[in-house]
Amino acid sequence: MRGGWQQPLPDMPAPPPARSWRRLDAPPGYEAQWRRIAEAALELGLGPEQLGETGLEPLSAARGWKPATVALYSKVARYGGIALPRVATPEPDPPELDLRPLTTIRGEDPEHLRAVAWCALALGWPAPVAAFRSLRRDQVRATARRLLISTDDGEWSVPGALTAWHAWEAVRARFPALAASPWVLPALRRGPGLDSTVGGRLSNQALQTTFAKHAGRTAKHLRATAGPSRREHAEELALAYRELSYDSYRRLALAAGAPPVSPRGVVRAARATARSSRLAG
Repeated sequence: MRGGWQQPLPDMPAPPPARSWRRLDAPPGYEAQWRRIAEAALELGLGPEQLGETGLEPLSAARGWKPATVALYSKVARYGGIALPRVATPEPDPPELDLRPLTTIRGEDPEHLRAVAWCALALGWPAPVAAFRSLRRDQVRATARRLLISTDDGEWSVPGALTAWHAWEAVRARFPALAASPWVLPALRRGPGLDSTVGGRLSNQALQTTFAKHAGRTAKHLRATAGPSRREHAEELALAYRELSYDSYRRLALAAGAPPVSPRGVVRAARATARSSRLAG
């Protein structure tokens, strides 16, 4: 055998991104998030291998993902076999925030009243998005002073949400499809899916989008209606609302003393409360 230097073998070309994504299976329970990661990567021409090199920063910049979303998607990508660094779920910032404007009724638009009722319920029952997605109307009972929520995990008493609840129930009664829907937060219009119907159950992503729209519109309202003496405070709230996600909203509600509904977010809320106490002291 002849010795000496030999030409190195060329690197194997990477398969097309679409084919690379099809070779990987979505992590069980995270199919929707995996699909959105793949779609965002394909828009930029990135396969799983390239995504492992670039991280989620290009996707986040293109899609406008919030830090909490980036943290979740990086976890999902690792579950699917893509080597990405761990991204810590952000703490609520600021650790305390006035959330009451998000529970204030400003009109009779069904989309607005649905979001107000959701926020009012979540102040006293800070459940994850998935729990609200599956919450049925027969699980919520109104008394003279508060709402009572019953699920397989227990029962909760929610004060301060009666006005928003009755306003939402009254407006949905005008539309047969909404009046007949069993869901507390039903779809108001048909979506792109073949099985999507008015009054049907919304997806987690649709609910997250609903909350973001409501927070953004509330921020605009605060800016437009604040008097001279409240303008600085309204501007601070508006800036915070523009970046507020529902996950941060429920952690803020937990940090303010709302009873836990599930273990998720409780530790981070406790850390936020401790940090706020240290800053105040």
